Amino acid sequence: MAPTVPPTLTGRVIRTQSGFFTVETDHGNFTCQISGKLKNSVQRSVSKDTEQRGDLVALNDLVTIAPYDTNQAAIVDVTPRRNVLSRVAPGASVGTSAESEKIILANTDQVIIVLAARKPSPKPRALDRLLVIAEKAEIPSIVICITKMDLDKKGQVRETFKLYEEIGYPVYYVSALSEGQPGVDAFRNVLIRDEYQVSVLTGPSGVGKSTLLNALEEGLRLETKSVSDATTKGRHTTRFSQLIKLEAGGYVADTPGIRSIAPWDIEPEELDGYYIEFRPFVERCKFADCSHVHEPGCAVIAAVEAGEISA
Repeated sequence: MAPTVPPTLTGRVIRTQSGFFTVETDHGNFTCQISGKLKNSVQRSVSKDTEQRGDLVALNDLVTIAPYDTNQAAIVDVTPRRNVLSRVAPGASVGTSAESEKIILANTDQVIIVLAARKPSPKPRALDRLLVIAEKAEIPSIVICITKMDLDKKGQVRETFKLYEEIGYPVYYVSALSEGQPGVDAFRNVLIRDEYQVSVLTGPSGVGKSTLLNALEEGLRLETKSVSDATTKGRHTTRFSQLIKLEAGGYVADTPGIRSIAPWDIEPEELDGYYIEFRPFVERCKFADCSHVHEPGCAVIAAVEAGEISA
């Protein structure tokens, strides 16, 4: 190991895959694993009746590492996170003790939810779940991006997402593979507002996240795949999570596509707080624990009936 490298370094986790982490530091990138001491300290801090059910180290964590070779090190500490964008881990049974947290990104400045106009067709319920996840995490900026607009032959997609624009979410419409790449330049400006901004692209498999990134940043050459003709579902292209440093400034996280989406650690009674269109009405409900389903004096139900909230 070169003598100029200090015994410990601070850095940013820019890639995660199968228990290995790439950490970017001022002395270069290091391939790391979590130190046994850190694992043990976390286990001791968790009560005997509770299991550690989240990721100890996640993409975009700020960490302290102890190098032991030219480009290898152990992660010995994790800086407390500003926020955590997470969901129920794939394969976990929702609502059971086996349920565990899967962190999509730590310390997130901006979430960009990506859906396709077609192939696969957009599912508003999946979008709603992702919006709830982002609102729960208190992410400062939440944006919606609709790709493959060249496949919207009947011009119906903008009408579908008009509601989200009306309640305050910016929606960008792009066609990364069409001549002139309509919408790509406007969307690029969303990613480079700040040279330190960290954004994440998240959404179902096959919506074109990697294709979009290739269009935004020349020379990336991220792998892309077509949607299955048999199932009309997307194929996983990104198999690991990574942070990409943009030439114009800032980072963007490329994460594996999501097949199933379940919010993590949200109780039914708090759900109304994460639907921004509900917020002006919730406090007007007659009952503090109103479920907005059947109670008399529910201001949310009244707003739906009056057309102030979309059904």
